[in-house]
Amino acid sequence: MTRKHPEHAEYSEHSEHPTRPGPSRRAVLGGAATAALATLTGVAGAGTAQAGGGGHRTDRPAEFPLPDGWLPEGIAIGARPYAYLGSRANGAIYRADLRTGQGRVFHEGAPGLASIGLKLDDRDGLLYVAGGAGGTARLVDARTGALRATHRLTAATGHFVNDVALLGDRAWFTDSYDAVLYGVPRGRGGTVRALPLSGDWEQLPGAINANGIVSTPDGRDVIVVKSTPGELYRVSLRTGRATRIALSGAADVVNGDGLVRVGRTLYVVQNRLNVVTVFHLDAGATTATLRRSITDPRFDVPATAALHRDRLYLVNARFTSPQTPETTFTVVGVPL
Repeated sequence: MTRKHPEHAEYSEHSEHPTRPGPSRRAVLGGAATAALATLTGVAGAGTAQAGGGGHRTDRPAEFPLPDGWLPEGIAIGARPYAYLGSRANGAIYRADLRTGQGRVFHEGAPGLASIGLKLDDRDGLLYVAGGAGGTARLVDARTGALRATHRLTAATGHFVNDVALLGDRAWFTDSYDAVLYGVPRGRGGTVRALPLSGDWEQLPGAINANGIVSTPDGRDVIVVKSTPGELYRVSLRTGRATRIALSGAADVVNGDGLVRVGRTLYVVQNRLNVVTVFHLDAGATTATLRRSITDPRFDVPATAALHRDRLYLVNARFTSPQTPETTFTVVGVPL
C-alpha cells in the first residue's frame, strides 16, 4: 500500500520494512466472485500526465495478464522483482515475475475466502493478507505459499477487512464497515490490538469508509483514505485519534482506494475515476497539496498499486465490468 527507498513503495526511517451502499460493491462482487471462480479451482494548478510504457528503455513488460476470472484487487511487491496479487473470488494468491510478466498460482484458495489488500514483509518473508468480508487477517509464506497463521479480527458478518500497512511491530488493517483499525503482530505470535477511531472520524453507514492505509512520513502513525466521501486522515496509533488532512488543489479523493507513499509524496488510486492523484505532504502530514495526476488509457478501474524501481504497478480490478470466469484482468506499469 512510506519510505524513501528506490525499490519500495513505502519507507520510513522508523519502519524496518515496506508497508492498502446496500451491500457494498465489494460485498456484491465478492459474492459473484466466489461463484465465478469456483469453477476455476489534472486539476487546477496540477499537471495531468498521460502515462505509458514509452520513454523508458526496459525489457520489463509494461502490462501483463492475470488468469481469466481472477477478480484481483490487492498487489504487494518487495525487494525482489515479484508481484503478489490476491483474488476476491476464493482467496488465492498469484505470483508474477516483473521481468517477464509470467506467473503462477502459488497459494491456493478455498470457497468462502478472499484476498483483498496485501503487503509483503521482506524481514519475516510473510504476506499479510486482508480477508474482506470474512473478517480475517492471514499470514502466508511468500517463499512457499503455505498458510502460516489466521487471525480473526471481526465478527463473520457486517465487516470488511480491506487493506494493510506494515509499521513497527504490527501490521495494521482497515475495516471499511467499522471505525476501527486492527494491529496484528508481525511474525506468528502475539495478541491482536483493536484501535477504535475517534477525533474527526465520522463513520458513514452503508458506505465504504476506511480503505487504503500507509504509514506517515515520520513513521509514527498511519494515513487512511476514506473512500466515501473522499477524505484523508492521519490516525494516531497510540490513541486512535483521526485528524482530517486538509487537501489543497483538490476538493476530495472520492473513490480513494490503494495508497502508496514515497517520502512525502502520496499516491492515491481513485479507482472508478481511473486516475492516480499525486500529493505532496507537509512535514506533519496535516496538509496534502495536489501536484499532478496520472491517467492511462489502459486503466480499467485500478484498485491498488505498488512500486518497484521506477514504475508504479496497478491492478485493474474492473469493478464496473462483468465478473465471470471469462473476464480478463491485467496489471499495468506506469513510469514515475
